Amino acid sequence: MSATELLTNSLANFINIYLILIFVRILLTWFQTVDWMNQIAAFLSPITDPYLNVFRSFIPPIGGLDLSPILGIIVLQLVAGLLASV
Repeated sequence: MSATELLTNSLANFINIYLILIFVRILLTWFQTVDWMNQIAAFLSPITDPYLNVFRSFIPPIGGLDLSPILGIIVLQLVAGLLASV
């Protein structure tokens, strides 16, 4: 395995893990009344929010509905697709 393949595979794995973290963060916003879930959300917020804040500057929350994760997930999936084609 060449260094380029190793780097591409590592980056693709990182993107997949980051996508999972974003999905978990989204799901946890639906269950805000459970105390232990708030602790997990507090852990994930500093990890996922800097990336999502980039998209929040383009699409502000509309009526309390934050659409930035949708755009963020689409961009990550596009990048993962580009990496898979390399």
